[in-house]
Amino acid sequence: MRFVDVLAGAAAISGAVASPTKTVKRASKFDFTGVSESGAEFGNTALPGRLGKDYTWPDHNAISTLIQKGFNTFRIPIMMERIIPNKLTGTVNETYAAGLDDIVTFVTGQGAYAIVDPHNFGRYYNNIITDVAGFGAWWTTVAKRYASNQKVIFDTNNEFHDEDNALVGQLNQAAIDAIRGAGATSQYIFVEGNSWTGAWHWTSSGTSEAMGKLTDPQDKIIYEMHQYLDSDGSGTSAACVSATIGQERIADATAWLKANNKKGVIGETAGGANAQCIQALQGMLSYMADNSDVWKGWLWWGAGPWWADYMYSIEPPSGTAFTKVLPSLTDYI
Repeated sequence: MRFVDVLAGAAAISGAVASPTKTVKRASKFDFTGVSESGAEFGNTALPGRLGKDYTWPDHNAISTLIQKGFNTFRIPIMMERIIPNKLTGTVNETYAAGLDDIVTFVTGQGAYAIVDPHNFGRYYNNIITDVAGFGAWWTTVAKRYASNQKVIFDTNNEFHDEDNALVGQLNQAAIDAIRGAGATSQYIFVEGNSWTGAWHWTSSGTSEAMGKLTDPQDKIIYEMHQYLDSDGSGTSAACVSATIGQERIADATAWLKANNKKGVIGETAGGANAQCIQALQGMLSYMADNSDVWKGWLWWGAGPWWADYMYSIEPPSGTAFTKVLPSLTDYI
C-alpha cells in the first residue's frame, strides 16, 4: 500500500495473554494465506519513536482469532531504522527487537508463518538505499536472529519504487545472499520488485528483467507482488474498477511466472466492503487458485490494533473487512 507517513492515534497495547491456538486445516489450494499485522511501522517519521505513542505491536488475541479463521501467514511490518538505527551496518536496538521477537515467537509457536517485513520502500532514513553491501549487512544481522526458526519468512523490502530496476535486483540478491550466509538456509524468502512491486505492471515496468535473474542456492524464492483494485492500484479507495479487475490485473504476471518457472504470492491486496469489490476479489482469488502451480497464496492488507475504522481493516472483532468482506473469502483461505 502506498503511503508516505503512517499515522497512528494514541492507543493502548492489549495486556491480555492469548491462549495457544494451533493452525487449522484450510480449504484452499494455497500454501500461504494471511494478513499484514501493522503497528511497528507506524509513525515512520518519528524515529526512533516511542512505543505506545508512535508505534505499537500486533495483538496476540487478534492473531489467534485470525488463525482460527484459517489464516496461516502473518506479515509483520517493521522499520529498518528502529531495529538497526543510525547505519545499515550498525547494531541491533534490543528494545525494539524484543517486540519483534515476541510476535515472531507467538506466531510461529502456533504453527503459522511469520514474515519479517522491513517496510521501508527501498529507503533508509528516507534516502534510497544504494549501498548494496550495507543492505546485505543489515540483512545478515536480522537473519541471524531467526536463522533457526523454520517458520520465519524473510521479505526483502516493502515496495521498492522510483528506483533503477537493476539496483532493485542487486538489493534483492544481496538480501538473499546475506540471509543464506547468516545460516538461514531452510526458510522462504519473499522478494519484491520496483514500481511498488505491482503485479499489474510487473513486466511493463521493466522490473521483471532484473528480478527474474535472482538466484537462491536453496531454491526457495517466492516473488511477492501487490495488487489493489482501485483506479490507480494504490489501495487508497474503497471503490473497485470493475467486478473483473482483480483477475485482469494479475493475468500478465501469471503468464510471466509460468514462462519463467517462478512462484508468486500476492503479498498485499484489499478492496472495499461492497459487492463489486467482493466479486473482484473472489474472481482474482479463484483465478489464482486455478493457477496454483505458480500462485502460492495471498495476504490481506491489513490488520493491527490501531487501524480503528480504516476501510480495509481485518482486525478482529470489528474491523470493516473482518465483518463485511472476510465471510465472502473463506473458500480461498
